[in-house]
Amino acid sequence: MTNPSQSETIVLGGGCFWCTEAVFVQVKGLIDVESGYSNGQTLNPTYEQVCSGQTGHNEVVKLTFDPQVISLRVLLEIFFVIHDPTTLNRQGNDSGTQYRSGIYVTQPEQAQIAQAVIAEIEAESVFDSAVVTEVLPLQNYSAAEGYHQDFFERNPTQGYCLAVAAPKVWKFKKTFTEWVKAK
Repeated sequence: MTNPSQSETIVLGGGCFWCTEAVFVQVKGLIDVESGYSNGQTLNPTYEQVCSGQTGHNEVVKLTFDPQVISLRVLLEIFFVIHDPTTLNRQGNDSGTQYRSGIYVTQPEQAQIAQAVIAEIEAESVFDSAVVTEVLPLQNYSAAEGYHQDFFERNPTQGYCLAVAAPKVWKFKKTFTEWVKAK
């Protein structure tokens, strides 16, 4: 069991939080994965407020992980494989500022690692377009409503989950087999 004082937290926005959460709950070394909202102006916004685009929040997942098991670098590599970091305020058919690509750090060292990973991706021309992922300190985080937590796990046959989340989970499992949690 991980000592909570040894854990780290990072918050990632990669489009719809149902999809991002569906992947990260399957990653070894993750202690907790929570869907939420961050980096907007309204305190404790509702899903409806965030979807309006008026709060400035991003749909995110808060990852609490054991750095003795999985590094932040590996988490970010997974993150960049499961979403498109080159589309501003959009992931597939989901558009709006709440779907922007973002890395929200809780420690200055995390920003340095994130910037280094982005620089490597750019130098290697991994994508056809420039990475637009914002790297900022975490601000104004709040957990999403209960019905959003573990959404994919509870609704695997729901249309959006089948069409959008399931392919991301499959891509993660295929690309990062060594990081898939044992059942």
